[in-house]
Amino acid sequence: MTFSEKVFRDPVHNYVHVNQRIIYQLINTREFQRLRRIKQLGTSSFTFHGAEHSRFSHSLGVYEITRKITEMFETKYPASKLKGGWLPEETLIALIAALLHDIGHGAYSHTFEHIFKTDHEHITQEIITSDTTEVGQLLRQYDTSLPEKVAAVISHDYPNPQVTSLISSQIDADRMDYLLRDAYFTGATYGNFDLTRILRVIRPHASGITFKRSGMHAVEDYLVSRYQMYMQVYFHPASRSVEVILNHLLKRAKIVFAEDFDFFQRTSPRLLPFFSNHFTLSDYLALDDSVLNTYISVWINHPDAILSDLADRFINRRIFKSIIFDDEEQLAPLLKNIEAAGFDPSYYTAIHSSFDLPYDLYRPKTINPRTQIEIIEADGTLAELSSLSPIVKALTGIKAGDKRFFFPKEMLLEQTSLFSEAIEAFQEKIKNGKLKKEL
Repeated sequence: MTFSEKVFRDPVHNYVHVNQRIIYQLINTREFQRLRRIKQLGTSSFTFHGAEHSRFSHSLGVYEITRKITEMFETKYPASKLKGGWLPEETLIALIAALLHDIGHGAYSHTFEHIFKTDHEHITQEIITSDTTEVGQLLRQYDTSLPEKVAAVISHDYPNPQVTSLISSQIDADRMDYLLRDAYFTGATYGNFDLTRILRVIRPHASGITFKRSGMHAVEDYLVSRYQMYMQVYFHPASRSVEVILNHLLKRAKIVFAEDFDFFQRTSPRLLPFFSNHFTLSDYLALDDSVLNTYISVWINHPDAILSDLADRFINRRIFKSIIFDDEEQLAPLLKNIEAAGFDPSYYTAIHSSFDLPYDLYRPKTINPRTQIEIIEADGTLAELSSLSPIVKALTGIKAGDKRFFFPKEMLLEQTSLFSEAIEAFQEKIKNGKLKKEL
């Protein structure tokens, strides 16, 4: 039976084209449909109100970019005509890996992972290879070896570097989609770059993927856009404040759970396996952002003052304020006054660091070394991008971001307190160019 092409209307790519039955079947599995209920940007929607888009739409976007690339590789750069060219049998594996690369993300992704010690990449591989998931069953029905091959792409163990580079590298389909998609939904226009040009100059190579020298400026633009999105959107202090509150809230809930099992059994049953540190894949897949939000809204009525207050702060966006600092000893008078005001510092303060490495060379001796971006010259030789681009050279190997101290906004209302005096001391340092702040 022939398969008629299906299309999804998309604000970033216009249309997402699905022309293989197995891709459409995977999209309709319960595990993939669950991604509709997982926000792509987590707590960033508390800062950028338009950022309500989901992991579902992002995953379709990564698939679509990969589809365009592999289609072009098959047509123009097949292995049958070009040494180091594209093998057509790799296309389906690349497309499925692109579609499923985020399927293991949980409710509020990284914050949840930190508290409950989950790993979305490991869970992604488990969903793909499990005999109990619709995804795993579909893949195995198509080809008994397919689940392990796709999982190997996710774990970066797949033998063909071209496939893994398309899904995970310093310029891959994943990053290209989320930069454009997140820029669109947050309204941050500086996250835009020339995707059309990049797709015209990308080439398969025996070592992975490369880009023509004539398209180098489009790659530069992509890296600068990525840098700006991290500094202005992903590391925004308000989003990080909500993340801090959620982190402390879940930490407090675990403690209160030990003392009030009946309450959580009535109001938050799907979290019980995580509170008891004994959860299954099925338990994990039963959670999403909407379920967690519902539970938290009920916690507002719990008699535990800290749990109730943090839940209210999260649901009603009563966020913490923050200040950049360079020495933890500077925080001592602030912590003293926060505690004197009746706030438990372990729940109402936090040190939160956010740093990103916009671009780096391949450094084999480092932990998780990066695959560098290669530019292919007209004679076929390769040159690492920063050796040709002064702009990229300026970004290479340099971490950007900040370290912030978060505290209750109420502390700023106590104008006669020593806390205000300590803040004034910070401000004096700012005037002298020694420190930056955002309150």
